[in-house]
Amino acid sequence: MDRTSASSPEPSPLSPLSSSLKTVAVIGLGTMGTGISEVLARSGRDVIGIDVADSATARATAVLGAALDRAVARGRITEEQGRQALARFRTSTDLRDAADADLVIEVVPENYALKHEVFTALDAIVRPTTILATGTNALSVTRLAADSARPERVLGLHFFHPVPAMQLVEVVSSVLTAPTAVTAVTELAQELGKEPLRAADRPGFIADGLLFGYLNQAAAMYESHYASREDIDAAMRLGCGLPMGPLALLDMIGIDTARTVLEELYAASGDRLHAPAPVLKQLAAAGLTGRKAGRGFYAYEAPGSEVVAADALTPAAAAGRTAGREVRTVGVAGSGTMASGIAEVFAKAGYRVVLAARSMEKAEAAKERIAGSLARQVTKGRLTAERREAVLAAVTPAGSLESFAEVDLAVEAVAEDLAVKRELFAALDKICKPGAVLATTTSSLPVVACARATSRPEDVVGMHFFNPAPAMKLVEVVRTVLTADDAHATVHAVCERIGKHPVDCGDRAGFIVNALLFPYLNSAVKMVQEHYASLDEIDEAMKLGGGYPMGPFQLLDVVGLDVSLAIEQALYQEFRDPGLAPAPLLEHLVAAGCLGRKTGRGFREHERA
Repeated sequence: MDRTSASSPEPSPLSPLSSSLKTVAVIGLGTMGTGISEVLARSGRDVIGIDVADSATARATAVLGAALDRAVARGRITEEQGRQALARFRTSTDLRDAADADLVIEVVPENYALKHEVFTALDAIVRPTTILATGTNALSVTRLAADSARPERVLGLHFFHPVPAMQLVEVVSSVLTAPTAVTAVTELAQELGKEPLRAADRPGFIADGLLFGYLNQAAAMYESHYASREDIDAAMRLGCGLPMGPLALLDMIGIDTARTVLEELYAASGDRLHAPAPVLKQLAAAGLTGRKAGRGFYAYEAPGSEVVAADALTPAAAAGRTAGREVRTVGVAGSGTMASGIAEVFAKAGYRVVLAARSMEKAEAAKERIAGSLARQVTKGRLTAERREAVLAAVTPAGSLESFAEVDLAVEAVAEDLAVKRELFAALDKICKPGAVLATTTSSLPVVACARATSRPEDVVGMHFFNPAPAMKLVEVVRTVLTADDAHATVHAVCERIGKHPVDCGDRAGFIVNALLFPYLNSAVKMVQEHYASLDEIDEAMKLGGGYPMGPFQLLDVVGLDVSLAIEQALYQEFRDPGLAPAPLLEHLVAAGCLGRKTGRGFREHERA
């Protein structure tokens, strides 16, 4: 699993050279250095890969050869092009072999003393015109340049892993860097099929400045035993469309590297969201640094392997889950898009569904929305006409909650207002039969507050679907301190029957997805507010460098700035962390009525729907 989708473009094979940077030395042949070497060799450059260990150079040659073989097998390059690319790559353990390079890219471990040592040695080896680029994503490019004998030729060139697939390259210049050097590496990045983005010299630059705070919060969430590593990773993949979960991504980046980056970010910003989670220090100190060590948050088949090894089952897992209650009929309360979508999901899974609204007219309208959805699926060949009629027949509209008297599971999907939800749960308590499970779809309100509105809080659980419910696979299952084991097990069994992926979490603001997503979005707003980067630069950085399906400002305008602000406020009130305080720019836009796509203006202008 990598940080991009399978549709990401491959580097262009053997394109003609137009820049003067024809020979490139890559210092450090770990995963990143080898990936950089591959794209350079495939573009027609002569590449000198240098590492201190013979084992590293041998491994890099083998990995590069295997990558080129895969490209040939997939028809992306010819066998001859593969042979030529491999022939352009030679290795050495002697830094002096970089003497004839036009460009040197160092990607040694993220340690200033080590990088300084490499640059000092290169000053005495390379030609005066050779450009020296650091692959750092956290250390000061300006400091490295200032300590060099020729600071005007030093800059940052930050690729993203996996290098052959990820399009973004951040070009970082200091106040000392010559414009000609910046132009030369920018042209090189373009010739490699990359999108160069100029970034100012501060820890994390743009993409990692946003990414690592999110990764750190995920590590802290896991460390607190709030949710399992599998549930955290699945929640972010399925709930946000990310190519990789945060803990798996930390393992790929390297836990020691991540901790170093976070230390630099925290030193620069003082933001507690960047204060490294203690678990990162503990894992790094134990040598459990991720894939490269064969173990980090996950265990792997071997050091360097991408294949996750099966962990031994815990006694609880080996014993199996508590048996759930039988569910045949489901009641869905609400008449909006989410309610009708949830009702459709249950009906398609074979449940009898009662869809109740405040009036029969609203309930009928909600059923008509389901009919329209099913008709579109028939048109697209995803559903037969007979199946459509069977699903519709399973949904019974009702004008009051009294129709829930015999349901086995009641799911509320009404307005995100605690007073409204508590009133509804008090009514369900009186109407629903003993043993019925009562579920709320809230995304930000305390589930236990809904439970306390009833005389049977042990039957109440959170069941947070994602919009659109028929398409999104994730359901966050929220257990309060009062929820019974069999009620919790019932929701798990129901999720599996309706084809959803349940993830467990506790009853606190944001659950998993929103608790990790919205601080990241808030940090992006602060980055614009501080004039560090533009909306477009940040959106492109996260799409091209992080594999995100949407940039943060695109997503904020889709979600709605008012909704986003409400979630940010709920997170801040819950955790009282200054780093979670909503960005003033977000508050100002909401106060001005600029709520995103639904109003025609948010962070950007939009056509009204």
